Amino acid sequence: MAESTDRFVPPESVAGAPFWDASRERRLTLPWCPQCEAPHWYPRGFCPICLSDEIEWRDAEGEGVVHAVSVQPKTSGAVPAERAPYAVVLVDLVEGVRMMLQASGVDDPTTIAVGDAVTIGWEPLPDGRHLPTAELG
Repeated sequence: MAESTDRFVPPESVAGAPFWDASRERRLTLPWCPQCEAPHWYPRGFCPICLSDEIEWRDAEGEGVVHAVSVQPKTSGAVPAERAPYAVVLVDLVEGVRMMLQASGVDDPTTIAVGDAVTIGWEPLPDGRHLPTAELG
């Protein structure tokens, strides 16, 4: 996707800094708990499974399947108007976590179906970071 200055730019946080740093290289990383050996999503300062505060960041494969899809006929302030209609998808990554992403790589978002394979794509942000997308097709 082309860079747009109208795109909402997500704020950075201390917990999410390793994710955003890796996004500059278009590399998907996930927080993992070394205590229970489980990944989780979204970034936070503790494991939501065992509550350990020891978090590691590991590279992810960047592959998954669509768990759910919602086609949006209009855009909001987060998405430029010329992108309508667009789809938001819940993606089950092979690592076992679920991410909410904007779909890309399809001309007609109404053709996206549960079970479709996706890979992580990257949309450039004005500050050098990249926003992950669900690349179909």
